[in-house]
Amino acid sequence: MEKNKNAEWQIKDRLYILKGKRQPIVYKIPSRHSTRNTLLYFDTENGIQRELKYATNQNSPFVDEQKGAATLGQIVFRNGVLKVPGRQVALQKMLSLYHPMKDRIYYEDDPQAVATSDVDWIELEFEAVKMAMELDIDQAEGILRMEKGSSVSKMSSKEIKRDTLVMAKQNPQGFIQLAQDDNVQLRNIGIKAVEANVIKLSPDRRSFSWSSNGKKLMTVPFNEHPYSALAAWFKTDEGLEVLGAIEKKMK
Repeated sequence: MEKNKNAEWQIKDRLYILKGKRQPIVYKIPSRHSTRNTLLYFDTENGIQRELKYATNQNSPFVDEQKGAATLGQIVFRNGVLKVPGRQVALQKMLSLYHPMKDRIYYEDDPQAVATSDVDWIELEFEAVKMAMELDIDQAEGILRMEKGSSVSKMSSKEIKRDTLVMAKQNPQGFIQLAQDDNVQLRNIGIKAVEANVIKLSPDRRSFSWSSNGKKLMTVPFNEHPYSALAAWFKTDEGLEVLGAIEKKMK
């Protein structure tokens, strides 16, 4: 583990920032292992716990790699930040790779990573909005119903299209997953069929039947959502025939 991290290490100035809104004038974090403050790193390559200590005259943050008398250094954040120049490699590695308080008490500021994340989000949002624009109204209704429930039935096509686009922008990843899930559309067909009184769901929500003659279509498995179970049943040979009949009756 240590070898891989060292191989990827880039020498540069680094900035560390305390998490949270409060930024004390001076804030110290532990710089060596003690009974009060555990500073240990588990080396997965060798299967051992390694003790950490920041020493200003040593080239490694690991005690087992330090030689001679070690001059203990302090790790101090001032006004919520700590700037560490590239020449202080041992301290940087301790803060960036090994310190147990990283991402709990403080984080490393990485503008490049933030920019990459922003670009990824924009691309994902663009993909989701593009998918939303290309959906027909029935597909959009099915996806939106997962978010808003039965209230979608009272919405106009313009309102459905608008809210679908808003959903795609606000939660692009979730929207794409729903758009690619064919069960969403099958669930929507089942719900609309019940609303149109083509089929009916029993009061105990354990079975579906034809509204016209009461003939039972399928039983909902225990602990399953009725419309999720119906969507899965529509994929069976028997269910496919019923699905075709339902779609004809609803045209």
